[in-house]
Amino acid sequence: MTMPNWRRLLKPFRQSTELTIGAVMFVGLAALFILGPSLAPYPYARMGVGPPFSPAFQGAHLLGTDELGRDVLSRVVLGTRYSLIVSFAAALIATVVGGILGMISGFFRGALDVLIMRLADLMLSFPGLLLAIVIVAILGPGITNTAIVIGAVYVPRVARIARGAVLAVKENDYVTAATALGATPPRLLVRHVLPNILPTIAVYMSLLLAYGLLFEASLSFLGLGVQPPLPSWGGMLRSARTFIQIAPGLSIWPGFAIMYAVLTFFFLAEGLRAVLDPRLRDR
Repeated sequence: MTMPNWRRLLKPFRQSTELTIGAVMFVGLAALFILGPSLAPYPYARMGVGPPFSPAFQGAHLLGTDELGRDVLSRVVLGTRYSLIVSFAAALIATVVGGILGMISGFFRGALDVLIMRLADLMLSFPGLLLAIVIVAILGPGITNTAIVIGAVYVPRVARIARGAVLAVKENDYVTAATALGATPPRLLVRHVLPNILPTIAVYMSLLLAYGLLFEASLSFLGLGVQPPLPSWGGMLRSARTFIQIAPGLSIWPGFAIMYAVLTFFFLAEGLRAVLDPRLRDR
């Protein structure tokens, strides 16, 4: 008797509490991302919608206003879109480029493996934030460049993880049998290697979403990420640092949003690891 589709869909969530918590929290993020313009009471850049530094939970502005009289709730809600766009784009760049390089390196080995891994070691020898600052200073700030830079910083990390996973998969009997039957290297990579390293890559990509969001917040805090008046959470923290004594709420709300999003992706990563790793799944 086959299990109903809805029961198969719910099975991973029954196996992992972390995955359930992460999925519920992610629904909240997705709602803010998709419905942000409808949920925000004011445009993010409109100044003078209220007196500057209006306190939270008093008057018409739920989270108060900033130094320019802009509605903080609107900026936090709409900042979800810009912060997540950079985070997702950076994770996708790192996963795709790093995954391809790691698969090539681990499968073909030889001089190509040495070249790719030494380049990865060279990039990993620099502190990630310092390397990102140098690249952003060359390319210029902005949403697109920030996503590219963060993705590039994490490419060597993904490449090393993908290479290790490929080396483990290559030793399996089904890869040896497919090779003996005349399967070409591209077919081996696509049909036999890639499906078996995807769980590892998926878990690390979930972590990259959290790391990328923190990285974007750091760059925006330094003035090298998403540029004003776009309301990224890191940029809001940068603007609020001057007024932390007289208006601490300006730092609290974007900081809470960053914490919420990072915890969401960490829960998802831990849940995916518990569901996809057979050693943990069978406990």
